[in-house]
Amino acid sequence: MKQTFDQLSEDFWVTDVQVATVWTNPQSARDIDKDGRTNPTNVNQWYEQLSYDERLALCNENRVQTQALYGEPVIVINELDDWAEVILPFQASKKDKRGYPGWVPKQQLTMTTKTHWVRDSMAMVIKNKSWLETQEGEKTLEISFATILPVVTEQEMIQVQTPHGIQYIAKEDVLIFPTKEGVPTRTGEDIVRTGMLFLQLDYFWGGMSSFGYDCSGLAYAAHKANGYWIARDAGDQAVGGKEIPFDEVQAGDLLFFAYEEGKGNIHHVGIYKGNGEMLHSPQTGKGIEITPLEGTKYEKELCAARRYW
Repeated sequence: MKQTFDQLSEDFWVTDVQVATVWTNPQSARDIDKDGRTNPTNVNQWYEQLSYDERLALCNENRVQTQALYGEPVIVINELDDWAEVILPFQASKKDKRGYPGWVPKQQLTMTTKTHWVRDSMAMVIKNKSWLETQEGEKTLEISFATILPVVTEQEMIQVQTPHGIQYIAKEDVLIFPTKEGVPTRTGEDIVRTGMLFLQLDYFWGGMSSFGYDCSGLAYAAHKANGYWIARDAGDQAVGGKEIPFDEVQAGDLLFFAYEEGKGNIHHVGIYKGNGEMLHSPQTGKGIEITPLEGTKYEKELCAARRYW
């Protein structure tokens, strides 16, 4: 899959906050989630103030579906009061053939046009995080790894189109690629190196940014940054790519784990690192880590391996 704007109409929406959380429904967001659903957001503050139980409830109470990065295209299919029902066309899902579905506060979206937004080149953030700046050098917004924005001009700083107008970003913080060709594809080792950028980052259910990833969010981002657009959720990721026998896995392959010692539903995905180890975002309350497979619950629950590179 390559990022394409073909499925979008001439007028379309993009997220205009650093990370827009996609909720199951408008009732899913709680008072304690205010910093994550305002505009501007304060994602760091939101994450930090949530207790373990409050974080766990995002999953156990089915409150959060996924997240969209700054400038990510969104298809609005319905509106209800201050909320928009959306589809995320660049996050493939069996839930909807058009893309990942859910609800986002309308104040976190802004409308643009293909004529205005789609440029010859795009810039993708390749650092853990990066700051957008004004022409005078004033920092305006800290954005996540793998955020993609249209390139206006390449100078000492890269001039990019954003939902808030023209901004600037450090040249060393981004990868510039031709829009029609997409992000260059790299190796499985590169996928591992990308994931290693986020060691010890706290797990966050539904997380799709370098402020916090869940297990499949980390796999998605590591592949996206290396030119491979894969499905959003672990269950969908497990049926794409190429099936790999367990004794032939290589660095960068995805490993999938299921309940009932590998015979039940898939509940987790990790990136094989090599030497019997995997890189993964394990669960609420833990950070992204490297863990051995042998002698662990993961060895018993391993059910599939897929390769996208």
